Amino acid sequence: MCLIAWSWQPDSATSLLLLSNRDEFYARPAQPLHWWKQAQGQPEILAGKDLQAGGTWLGISRNGRLAALTNYRTPEPIRTNTPTRGELVSNFLQSNISAKQYLNQLAQHANEYNPFNLLAYDGHHLMGLESRTASVLALKPGIGAVSNANFHTPWPKLTRLSQGLKSQVTQDRVDAPELLNLLHDRHTAADADLPRTGVPLPLERMLSATFIASPTYGTRACSVVSIQTTHIDFTEQCFDAQGFLGQSHQRLLRSK
Repeated sequence: MCLIAWSWQPDSATSLLLLSNRDEFYARPAQPLHWWKQAQGQPEILAGKDLQAGGTWLGISRNGRLAALTNYRTPEPIRTNTPTRGELVSNFLQSNISAKQYLNQLAQHANEYNPFNLLAYDGHHLMGLESRTASVLALKPGIGAVSNANFHTPWPKLTRLSQGLKSQVTQDRVDAPELLNLLHDRHTAADADLPRTGVPLPLERMLSATFIASPTYGTRACSVVSIQTTHIDFTEQCFDAQGFLGQSHQRLLRSK
């Protein structure tokens, strides 16, 4: 489960500003943000890494591509005989085709995976794929978000994060520390406002927070990515069941 919000302003100095929380069981091993070792000739990837199945939930490539993934919440058991969804992010980052081409090709066999939403940016266009309906979306400039339902579904936490991001952008307060504060919000929604996704009510309450914390499951990483004309900044904070583990920041200079 994850939560992503973005400000997409293709004609500005900061074309894409993205916030993301990765939610996962604490027991699932992962590496924090780092440059992946790649085979010769493959584009370098900056991302965390799922050590159980491979792949990642959010990453950028050295040539300025970005992809991010959320699961789709359903009460049905997760299929265990499917490929890992994390490879969809890393595969895009290692490719050189457009976001539209990649998502259109993926849509033809998206049902081979457990349900997901995939966000892809190729340096020119921001696109989305909803796997359950194999729908490819050309995302419009402005504020957008996706959680564990279709793009822009107004779940309370998605609405709160989107409104917070819009306010920060309007006030030109888009430094990573201020944006990370939005991702730390532990406010849970009132029962009347909760989505009905088929999971038990106590779990639905817990999952309604932007930042999730429970004994076994919670927000493992808070990330802010800023894609600008001259550089890309990627900041990640990591957490476990006991709390904050550390923060890393990487700046990638872009060739003119």
